[in-house]
Amino acid sequence: MSTYTIKKGENSGLLLLNERGESVSPMEILKTYEPHRVFAFDGQMGAGKTTFIKSLCEAMGTADVVNSPTFAIVNVYDVEQPYRGEVYHFDCYRLKDIREAIDFGAEEYLYSGNYCFIEWPEMIASLLPDDTVHIKITHMENGDRRLEIC
Repeated sequence: MSTYTIKKGENSGLLLLNERGESVSPMEILKTYEPHRVFAFDGQMGAGKTTFIKSLCEAMGTADVVNSPTFAIVNVYDVEQPYRGEVYHFDCYRLKDIREAIDFGAEEYLYSGNYCFIEWPEMIASLLPDDTVHIKITHMENGDRRLEIC
């Protein structure tokens, strides 16, 4: 398991710190867990899941506006790094059952070989690939966030 801390940086940006307290790019997480492509983000409402996914997508070189796909269920972002392609950002909070995920083609996204960042993954747990990387985001008392990755 890896642990990181997220602090609010200057100009409302995020500062990601590794276990030694060194500032690192969000891309380090993707590089560390290469070749995994599906990342499931767990955390309470307001924990910072969307904000961290936004920082990942920006680090990957998207020019698209990254926001929560709460009503769309899936947003697609074009990225430049580590390859030219698409990132799929799921927000499964509003799904009523697994059938809805199957109906919108979740499996096609999940097994496409593109990066998938999933909020509220417990709603589609039975569809997730076995090698899904799980990231738990916890809001700490001092306002920082803790990322635990396994």
